[in-house]
Amino acid sequence: MRGLEGKRVVITGGASGIGKASARRFLVEGSKVAVVDRDQRACQDLEASLPGLTDVVQADVSSPSDVNQAFERLDGTLGGPDILINNAGISVRNPFLESTIGQWRSVLAVNLEGVFLVAQQAARRMLSNAGGVILNMGSTNGLMGYHNFADYNASKAGVIELTRSLALELAPKIRVCAVCPGFILTPMQEAEYTADMQQAFAEKIPLARLGRPEDVAALFAFLASEEASFITGQCYVIDGGEIAGGLASQA
Repeated sequence: MRGLEGKRVVITGGASGIGKASARRFLVEGSKVAVVDRDQRACQDLEASLPGLTDVVQADVSSPSDVNQAFERLDGTLGGPDILINNAGISVRNPFLESTIGQWRSVLAVNLEGVFLVAQQAARRMLSNAGGVILNMGSTNGLMGYHNFADYNASKAGVIELTRSLALELAPKIRVCAVCPGFILTPMQEAEYTADMQQAFAEKIPLARLGRPEDVAALFAFLASEEASFITGQCYVIDGGEIAGGLASQA
């Protein structure tokens, strides 16, 4: 991709799944990559598996103090970011009537408030420099209704609207988009769906497979690059055709 070599990239939730695949992809593109993740063990494993990373910071994106401290550290190790992959998120599969207010707040705190906190810190630095690109992690769950994920669905719908608002407010120096994956086989999905459930879902997808983290990483790389220099304020679905006809049309 044009324009990614030497760019300073921050990836939240970057120690596993889509975040880890994105870190690997930007390293291949010649970028300088720093990862922020709250999982200490995963951070240690990441440093061992991707030694080319500029920094790995343990921090919880739902904590304002953690986010502030993480960016203060990155000011020294990475410098002001050119690209933010605002990827950190959590999910709890639970019927609405069995969900607790604690679960609701936990999911919204990471998936929506965390996106807000991290984007704000990154944007302040981008605006004081040459600008940049913010890519937020949405989901098809923010566009369609899904059973058993009311809190997650609401959080991702919020991310989509936040993305559009930031694209307006931060232009023209900063481009802001959201990526909305469908079923991507990550550790989070593997924890929520049995192998039989995964297979049943794959059979309903027009492209006849579940998504891979690398698929989403490739889209992030394109949207962050100069190839996408006239794109902002948009939400890009990457789902193998899952919602092309609406969930109700699935056989």
